[in-house]
Amino acid sequence: MAGRLRLRGERPVTVLHLCCFVWALFSLCQNVGLPHSPRRDSDTTYGGRWKYLTFLNQILQTVLFGLCTLIDGVHMFLPTRQRSISWLLPLKDFIFSVLVFPIGLFVAITFWTLYAYDRELVYPKELDEVNPSWLNHTMHTTILPLLLIELVSCPHKYPHKLKGIIGLSIFGSSYLTWIIWVNHASGIWVYPILEVLSRARKALLFFTCYLEMVGFYFLGEKLTKLLWGETHKHKK
Repeated sequence: MAGRLRLRGERPVTVLHLCCFVWALFSLCQNVGLPHSPRRDSDTTYGGRWKYLTFLNQILQTVLFGLCTLIDGVHMFLPTRQRSISWLLPLKDFIFSVLVFPIGLFVAITFWTLYAYDRELVYPKELDEVNPSWLNHTMHTTILPLLLIELVSCPHKYPHKLKGIIGLSIFGSSYLTWIIWVNHASGIWVYPILEVLSRARKALLFFTCYLEMVGFYFLGEKLTKLLWGETHKHKK
């Protein structure tokens, strides 16, 4: 199966990574309103766009594909300098396996699930007046095929399960602390759904979201194993 799914040859993978990086960077620029996207209220509220997981995920994806493009470029055009950037390989694997895959999958699936149930809980209809539909899709839809492209095109070494879960937990708890602080400092909740839930239900929602991200982490590890085999998983 791996033989059929793998993109053979260095040049196709390099071109693919470059295309993904350009698209991720374009999507990120459109999100921040450059060059032609309308400015949004999030610019003037506490924390700006940095309080939205969607924005943080776009940054992570852009960084990931930027690293992939850099590593591929050095490998192809400056083979004598490969050792000087060898430390980027485990960093790239960590960013993809622990952060980009589970968080990207969480953002896409959770957003569209809540949107289908009641869009006012996550993306009020009034936002359609300032955010065109295509911009919404760059933030919440196209991030998913980028994940699948990277999963299928390149093997990634997963850390030991405990290290991976700790890394994801640190990110998740940091983000949770951040949005709680935003509420404490400004009186606003990042997402409309949090405004209608009691404290107990908020806690249940946060815990459920954490379990969902952990589940996506294990899913990525399982899919990587199926596609690339045991040799691409750290033993320790």
